[in-house]
Amino acid sequence: MTLFSRDPSSPVLSATTPTAPAADQHPATDPRPAPRGRLGWIVAASLTVGVLAAMLLVAAPFIPVTEPAITGAVLIGFALGWTLLWLLSRRFTDQPQHWAAAPALFMGAGGLLLLAFGSPMRQVLSWIWPPVLQALAVWMVIRVHRDMRSRAGRVQLYAVFTILAVCAVGGGWQTVSSATETNPYLTSGRLIDVGGHQMHLSCTGSGSPTVVLEPGAGGTSASMGWVAPAVAKQTRVCVYDRAGRGGSEPAGVPQDGARVATDLHALLHEAGVPAPYVLAGHSFGGLYVRTFAAHYPDEVAGLVLIDSTASQEPAKSVIPAEDDSSYDGVGRFATLVSLSARIGLTQLYGELVPGTLPPRSEEMLKYDTAQASTVRSVVEEYLRGGGAREAATLTDFGDKPLFVLTAGEGHPPSWFTDQEESATLSTNSVHEVVEGATHQGLEDEEQYAAHVTQAVRDVVTSVRTGQQLNTDGRGT
Repeated sequence: MTLFSRDPSSPVLSATTPTAPAADQHPATDPRPAPRGRLGWIVAASLTVGVLAAMLLVAAPFIPVTEPAITGAVLIGFALGWTLLWLLSRRFTDQPQHWAAAPALFMGAGGLLLLAFGSPMRQVLSWIWPPVLQALAVWMVIRVHRDMRSRAGRVQLYAVFTILAVCAVGGGWQTVSSATETNPYLTSGRLIDVGGHQMHLSCTGSGSPTVVLEPGAGGTSASMGWVAPAVAKQTRVCVYDRAGRGGSEPAGVPQDGARVATDLHALLHEAGVPAPYVLAGHSFGGLYVRTFAAHYPDEVAGLVLIDSTASQEPAKSVIPAEDDSSYDGVGRFATLVSLSARIGLTQLYGELVPGTLPPRSEEMLKYDTAQASTVRSVVEEYLRGGGAREAATLTDFGDKPLFVLTAGEGHPPSWFTDQEESATLSTNSVHEVVEGATHQGLEDEEQYAAHVTQAVRDVVTSVRTGQQLNTDGRGT
């Protein structure tokens, strides 16, 4: 449309064309185009794929059941997730997340190095990855804040970056602690080679029969910190660490009840500890000493079952299988869980949980709790059930002295029924219920551990004299 206006200096009308209003008169709320693609969903899908890929690789038969290999598989799986985020954000959105290539490269390279070079590379990378990952997490926060407009995507990634930063701090703490601490278990006792791995054994006192103490699930020789010194005043007593914890090396083969019993037998013989033995086992340790007694009956003179886990039918052979090449799903899962030690979680647990054992024993347990090999050993032990089926092979202990101790607190009625049944294994047995004691208290608390000490002494006396166990004053 043409408008007419009068020039103030001329009487002639002139034609003018209206101009568009200035841009600053109607400012746009957001000059950028609306984002294309659902980046939040792409982030979620990529992270999920990374986790699933890690789990599938861990379960893959071609991945060895070792900590470096399992760690490498996890890192490669995560690297695939970051790679997917990089590719999909470029292909389906107008917000390409080029930074995602950095964690993909970092984790993928680390995973491949661990798979290729194993433990030596793990030791090197344990010093490198914590500071690098911390710096990478900070850098990724900056890049996401700048490059990503999806609120849902940012929230997910910030949560992941926080976890990575915490892992980096914990991993650095664990690496430094491991480098500056020495294994306190190795300051006493000795290491004995048992079929390709060394086991820690400590014997004190003198006299026969020799008492061998078997701690419960997750326990070590330090768990018997109240009992061992007290028993050593009467006879020789030996404590040891099962494979993979305390001062003992991992065995490299699945540790079922049969394997634990045969390893203990080999350990005692290689160390020159002569039979007969009085075996005292707490919780799962009760299963192991029953298996030992079933496999080597001529070498066992007496048993003490300390709130022992019940055996389970059907019974399983107490002779370890020769072929250990079958797929080991339990070992894979246990190794995966043990990676928590590499980021300081078990170290934190040891710092926060108070103990009731003697100070030296607490120091040893605190050290052991933080070790990845211990976590793997304990998880595997629980998943395998402590050899409950192997223990069922002991059905008759004859007239050898058998003392059954039961914690009076924290158990269902069926537990006490099982304890009574265990006492029927021998015609020379005593069953005592320790009122006020909990399952763990029989081992950890001095006042209740004194009952364990007395039970062991009673069995030793019965072996020496050939007399029946004295039931006077004992609960039934």
